[in-house]
Amino acid sequence: MSNFLDIPVEFSHPETSSVHIIPVPYDMTSTYRKGADRGPQAIIDASAQVEWFDIPTRSEPHLKGIHTQEAVACSEPDPIHLAPMVRDRVAAVLDAGKLPVVLGGEHSVSIGAFEAAAQKFPGSLTIVQIDAHGDTRESYHGSTHNHACVMARARDLAPIVQIGIRAIDKVEMDAMEPSRTFFAHDILDAPDGGWMDGVTDLLTDHIYLTIDLDGLDPSILPSTGTPEPGGLDWRTINTLIRKIAENSKIVGLDVVELCPTDHHASDFIAAKLVLRAIAECQSAHL
Repeated sequence: MSNFLDIPVEFSHPETSSVHIIPVPYDMTSTYRKGADRGPQAIIDASAQVEWFDIPTRSEPHLKGIHTQEAVACSEPDPIHLAPMVRDRVAAVLDAGKLPVVLGGEHSVSIGAFEAAAQKFPGSLTIVQIDAHGDTRESYHGSTHNHACVMARARDLAPIVQIGIRAIDKVEMDAMEPSRTFFAHDILDAPDGGWMDGVTDLLTDHIYLTIDLDGLDPSILPSTGTPEPGGLDWRTINTLIRKIAENSKIVGLDVVELCPTDHHASDFIAAKLVLRAIAECQSAHL
């Protein structure tokens, strides 16, 4: 496994790095286009072409160290077996006082990370989701840990905030909390970014941020397993991450559901978003 950003070893030592990248190339329950298991490596490969200097924060995140771990390997068809593997990896990073960044894989890879964060920050954690899909089914295709159930498992652990949603089942709609759900059509119809104040009002001291790349509009990033029209643009998602980081401490994050195709811009955008999120996390807590 190559290093994220292709940075030299002096900036990627596990002991001195403030950020640990945890690739989880798992894709056992995707129900439309398969291939998310190739997403983590595609992001890492594309990151070699991303400039190290982050313009909005005027910073070089790699100077604080970014270590890329070996991938979490799981061949079990039910992601309930994957969750403890990811949980242990993320918990070790949190216990070391570092920022875990999980790269998926299908969205079920996030469940173990949620568990680790909830155990580390009991009573003060909110899980914020940027996504096209609600993912709040209690069970799907025989599994409580299916990618379509990831936010139901998050809701078992901590309060959740859902942003960019534009595809859900009727049962999910009935169970959603309107005050904690920011539908994509409402965001796009808003005259300004004032809706983000509604997001920040819901935040607690510690945030786990889960970013499904299909939260972005497919005109920007089409290489996802289930692209949904009417999504967020690049500026909006970056501004949102900045506001979250400024108001609370992001203690962990993931970027999931890249399904690599011949659209190499998708891989690059995903890699750039990972670096941007790291930069905002670091800049907000200097």
